Amino acid sequence: MPDLPPEDAKTKAQLPELQEAHRGLRRRVSAVLVPHEGPVDGEQASSAGKSGALRAAIFGVNDGLVSNAALIMGFAGASQPRDVILLAGISGLLAGAFSMAAGEFISMKVQRELLERMLHLEAHELGSDHEGELGELAEIYERKGIEPALARQVATQLMADPQVALDTHAREELGIDPDEGLGSPRGAALWSFVTFSVGAFVPLMPFLFAAGTAGTLLSLAVTGAALLSVGGATSRLTGRSVPRSAFRMFAIGMGAAAVTYAIGSLLGVSVVG
Repeated sequence: MPDLPPEDAKTKAQLPELQEAHRGLRRRVSAVLVPHEGPVDGEQASSAGKSGALRAAIFGVNDGLVSNAALIMGFAGASQPRDVILLAGISGLLAGAFSMAAGEFISMKVQRELLERMLHLEAHELGSDHEGELGELAEIYERKGIEPALARQVATQLMADPQVALDTHAREELGIDPDEGLGSPRGAALWSFVTFSVGAFVPLMPFLFAAGTAGTLLSLAVTGAALLSVGGATSRLTGRSVPRSAFRMFAIGMGAAAVTYAIGSLLGVSVVG
């Protein structure tokens, strides 16, 4: 068997290390970021995890709140009995929560599988075309404004260690940050189910104790208060003023409830007539 050229022999010798680097990087990318756990790797990863959890919680609660309030107000506008409104509200809560959970699970699962495949292909390319991947990395740094000679030198140093090479290509070429990780599909589905259910329960709760106009007014009151709270919380994500964010959420949610109440009233009159 002919001797391999020095560069090919070096690359072949690094294949076990590269494979182990690939497995390690996959574990890091697939790491679960639970909202109440500590940082994955430093303060930045912890901040990103908390921000993502807060964003998911706010959107989940808001979706449940607005959609179920609009549904319930439609039935209330049609002057339906409390039992019918409760049935509609519970059905809306369960249907929306399961739909959100299923959608989140599928989305996260496909995203993880896609990124894992991208990492697998990148590891294969690093092992089979070391020089070509080195050139790609050098070109990336050149596009960022680094002088060609220095870019080549930096890329060569980074490519010397298989773990660092795969980590760097994941960040620079694929746009994957292993330190941020990906959430668990099951965890994301459960989180979506819970937050949507919490939001959807708010406009439904008053009808457990009251009926007719009293129940409708009480539902609108607690829904409005919840919309103001959720809207104010979004200011932590957007950096905008709390009153502006709160009022915007309130106007949108109550506007949707008003429209469905009016439609329900028209349909109720039409059906009775």
